Amino acid sequence: MREQRGSAAPLIVALVAVVLLLVAVVVDSSAAYLTRQRLDELADGAALQGADLGAQGRDVYDGGLGSGPLAISRAEAERAVLAYLRDAGAARDHPGLRVTVRVDGRRVVVELAAPVDLPLGVPGAQERPVVRARGSAVVDPQE
Repeated sequence: MREQRGSAAPLIVALVAVVLLLVAVVVDSSAAYLTRQRLDELADGAALQGADLGAQGRDVYDGGLGSGPLAISRAEAERAVLAYLRDAGAARDHPGLRVTVRVDGRRVVVELAAPVDLPLGVPGAQERPVVRARGSAVVDPQE
């Protein structure tokens, strides 16, 4: 009978390396997902605030709604979005945050992008990937 000789150590080392790589991928993916969820919440809240205050500005609360459809002021909407994000501490929580505010007819669209610091590094992956989120709100008063 022929004797088989060898070591299981290389196989165990390779298996441990694969498991550690999978753990790193799961942890980093979870961190990116949670960051995206927080950015989604910020974008939605900022869009609602932008649509609310951008419809006719702060005057609507003093004088009421005018007649006809509401027009959104891009400048007022952008001012409201930036104030909302400042009050929420978005720049503190997401360093490098980039904000885009767009008004499409009666819709305010807020797009946020921020780099993510991944807790574990996966070889070959970006060091600071950018996560993006979009929120929108429509101004459509019931008549």
